[in-house]
Amino acid sequence: MALQNHLPAAISSSSSAFLASSNLGSSRASNVSIPAKKIGVVRCVAAPYEEKTTYKTKVLRNANMAKLQAGYLFPEIARRRAAHMLKYPDAQVISLGIGDTTEPIPDVITSAMAKRSDALSTLEGYSGYGAEQGEKPLRAAIASTFYRDLGIGEEDIFVSDGAKCDISRLQVVFGSDVTMAVQDPSYPAYVDSSVIMGQTGQFQRDIEKYGKIEYMKCTPENGFFPDLSTVARTDIIFFCSPNNPTGSAATREQLTRLVKFAKDNGSIIVYDSAYAMYMSDDNPQSIFEIPGAKEVALETSSFSKYAGFTGVRLGWTVVPKELLFSDGFPVARDFNRIVCTCFNGASNIAQAGGLACLSPEGLSAMREVIGFYKENTEIIVDTFSSLGFKVYGGKNAPYVWIHFPGRSSWDVFGEILEKTHVVTTPGSGFGPAGDGFIRVSAFGHRNNILEACKRFKQLYK
Repeated sequence: MALQNHLPAAISSSSSAFLASSNLGSSRASNVSIPAKKIGVVRCVAAPYEEKTTYKTKVLRNANMAKLQAGYLFPEIARRRAAHMLKYPDAQVISLGIGDTTEPIPDVITSAMAKRSDALSTLEGYSGYGAEQGEKPLRAAIASTFYRDLGIGEEDIFVSDGAKCDISRLQVVFGSDVTMAVQDPSYPAYVDSSVIMGQTGQFQRDIEKYGKIEYMKCTPENGFFPDLSTVARTDIIFFCSPNNPTGSAATREQLTRLVKFAKDNGSIIVYDSAYAMYMSDDNPQSIFEIPGAKEVALETSSFSKYAGFTGVRLGWTVVPKELLFSDGFPVARDFNRIVCTCFNGASNIAQAGGLACLSPEGLSAMREVIGFYKENTEIIVDTFSSLGFKVYGGKNAPYVWIHFPGRSSWDVFGEILEKTHVVTTPGSGFGPAGDGFIRVSAFGHRNNILEACKRFKQLYK
């Protein structure tokens, strides 16, 4: 029988491996004679069809994107969770990893959004593009609710689709020539956005850090506040309090030192207060409670973790008129230009919800939901403390930071996922100082929190 009768019309690269590993060569020598003109069919196997026809543009890839390590932390966790569910399709997987809210948005808030949505179907209630900076009543409500008596007016408020988005917009304002400092560990968006902007050097794998970033180590040994005497001067200082992931909150005295440090060095603090309403201790909920902060700081925040707006998307950034660049130009004017260029304003429906959040009934409803999550943190803290672990956070933030001395965070993450079917977050994903820790989120239904803690006790008893 002729060989060509057995060959498919198109041979893929995977077929090449099959043919190479077969005994075809010896059988060909003893049983068949193949004309020379057929050799070309065999030679085609080594060149995949796709490779020959793939078109490439002449546009170079952004070299800064190539610096980024693996995937962004939380999509990587989601990928591993999905792989685990394929491996254990019948397992009840509980996610306490990504900080995504789980409880329903209070009715007083959703009712306002529904009303605004229904109004859009009427001539009287329809509205199109709004002010890029946000609707005036909401900006005024944010100023009076969170910054009363702090010298912050509605004109200093920029309403947005979330603090994370504003962090990247601020990076565009600052540009690629600035230097930056970040708490270690900290929310990964600060570092990744700096890398993308071209502010950093290459990733140094031996120390798990990017060049040209000042990592301000925040550990139990220094009370999760950096030793500023060892921190080099940078243009921008990212600082989050209450902190994600450690759950620690800076005291008034510590923030006073931070503001003085920034003023002495001519730096700008980007202060992330997304968890301020979780504060239990008598610590500042805004950087602007510190005298002189308006000259060296701006603040970004969000409704995501207060009102369950992680999907609705609504936040704000405060840029005081007193904050100036080295040439005396107001930072707020440049931020306003970026906002007007890159953003058409937050959803008018979401802004109606935000305004309802700040009504007396809305504030009460938000505090009730926050109280629920804080009860979850107490359950998690009590669980790991009873098992003999060193546990941090939980009191002023919806995150619990647990120490596993001498162990890799990703190993602990994998162990917990494999043996309990609970998703956590490896501390090293927030920076090198986070290795040896895991973060457990308190965002979860109560029955899931209780079940997860039951499994933790079974694993580590």
